[in-house]
Amino acid sequence: MFVSFFPRPSVFFPSVILWIVVSMAVWYGFAHDLFQGPVPVGVSVFWSTPELWFDAYFAICTIIFAAAWMILAPHPWAGWSILGSALILFASYFQVQVSVAVNAWFGPFYDFIQAALSKSRPVTSEEFASLLWIFAGLAFVAVTVSVLTSFFTSHYIFRWRTAMNEFYVENWPQLRTIEGASQRVQEDTMRFAQTLEGLGAALIRSVLTLIAFLPILVKLSAPITELPLVGSIPYPLVWAAIIWSVLGTGLLALIGIKLPGIEFHNQRVEAAYRKELVLGEDNPQRADPPTLAALFVNVRRNYFWLYLNYVYFNIGRIIYLQADVIFPYVLLAPTIVAGRITLGPMQQIIRAFDQVRSSFQYLINSWSTIVDLLSIYKRLRSFEAKMYGEPMPSIETQVAPGL
Repeated sequence: MFVSFFPRPSVFFPSVILWIVVSMAVWYGFAHDLFQGPVPVGVSVFWSTPELWFDAYFAICTIIFAAAWMILAPHPWAGWSILGSALILFASYFQVQVSVAVNAWFGPFYDFIQAALSKSRPVTSEEFASLLWIFAGLAFVAVTVSVLTSFFTSHYIFRWRTAMNEFYVENWPQLRTIEGASQRVQEDTMRFAQTLEGLGAALIRSVLTLIAFLPILVKLSAPITELPLVGSIPYPLVWAAIIWSVLGTGLLALIGIKLPGIEFHNQRVEAAYRKELVLGEDNPQRADPPTLAALFVNVRRNYFWLYLNYVYFNIGRIIYLQADVIFPYVLLAPTIVAGRITLGPMQQIIRAFDQVRSSFQYLINSWSTIVDLLSIYKRLRSFEAKMYGEPMPSIETQVAPGL
């Protein structure tokens, strides 16, 4: 799964983490202060001096890291696996910066709306149009970057799938006897690359969003001095976001702990049914109605067991997410009732709180996808166990819980 696309994965991924830590230490240590300047509002923020300097610094760090690996451990897919991953990382950072710029725009925009509705100060249609044009520029940048990133990511995923496909096809004589081998090569490789990329990109965005919005939330929440039932504590909204997200993550992980194994067995029974149908295309002795009926009974039972387990998971997930909608307003209730903030700062606080909270809720938002990925990983891991002469994972011989 990884050896086919990344050079020496057991060393590569720790080196990525180490290089990121070193690069961030250098950046926040002194490089950040080398080129400073005013930060404008709107689209022009992206070509301001501080932003362009960060872009150049990111490119320099990427080139150094990629060159070292390409020289010391050449790999046929290094260009895509290293430089492609770096480009996706930068695109994720850029999208977070767009969110930061939009959040900064919300303050003056909603203060303008409040002033216009309450007639607390003179407002003009030109000022209103100017604010809308600023947002339109930010939206255009966001859409453009999102479309280009999606296009590149699609090619990145297919290259990873191609690398896995070539790797498994080379070892096909050893792998062909495993149940559902054709499906694992043809379908699971694609789903693994696609799912892992999606989860990885979401994790990167969550971390970058947390880094970007946590200081903003701390600054904006200065007027918030107390929380309902808790009272006065330092950084109340930050602590509330962390505790609320951790509790929700732990609850849903506990409820959905059985889902990866059920998904794995679901792929097994589907593969057995599909294999019999394929064999019946060329051999009239195979795929007779009684055999197909028995195989489909297994498919039905496993799906029904899966549906039952998702009932418990979805009840907990939906209740939590519904409560999640009003949670920031509950936290701000004493401040809103006391009239200590205006509409603009309130919107900025809620948006920043939502960004920080959603970053901590990565597992909640991705749990269903993680379940699917774990089931695919277990299937492909059996391939590699067979290839390297290792014992097959015990789940390969277990009977599905619903059967």
